[in-house]
Amino acid sequence: MKKQFLVLCALVSIFIFTAFHTHAGEDKIPADAEQVWTHITACNPYLGWGTWPGYPGIYPGKSPHGAFLKLYANGLALKAAREGKPMPEGAIIVKENYGKDQKTLMAITPMYKVKGYNPEAGDWFWAKYEPSGKALKSGKVKGCIDCHRTQGDKDWLFTTPK
Repeated sequence: MKKQFLVLCALVSIFIFTAFHTHAGEDKIPADAEQVWTHITACNPYLGWGTWPGYPGIYPGKSPHGAFLKLYANGLALKAAREGKPMPEGAIIVKENYGKDQKTLMAITPMYKVKGYNPEAGDWFWAKYEPSGKALKSGKVKGCIDCHRTQGDKDWLFTTPK
C-alpha cells in the first residue's frame, strides 16, 4: 500500500511539474481540494517548509481557527512575506489549528493563491481539512472570504510578518 501511494505521488508530481510548472520554480497545482492536499502533505510536505516570519512556533489563535495555531508557508510565500510584497501566484500558507491543550490537531487550513481563480477574493483558494486529509470545505468558501475580506488591503492576510 505504501509503495502504491509513493508511485501515485510520483505520478502526480510528474503531471504537476510538466503541466503546471511556473517560471518561479514552484509548482502550480489546480484549485482542487484533493490535489492541494496531496501536494502539501505528500509531494511537497508543508512540514518541511519554513514557518511564517516572526511566528516560529505555536501561538494563541481564535475562532474559527483553533485556540492555538502554527503557520507554515512555501518558498514563494516566505519570499514575498520577507520582502513585504503581496503573495504571488503559487503562494501557499498552511495553518495548523490546535485545541486548548496545544497538542490536539483539530484542522489544517491552507490558502493557495491561484491567478484568476477568484479575483473578488484576492484569487485565494481556501480549504479546511480534518487531520486525516478529509476536505471539510474548499474552494470559494464563503466563511473564509467574508472574514478575510476585512484584510483585503493586506492581501487578505491577518498575520503579517513580525
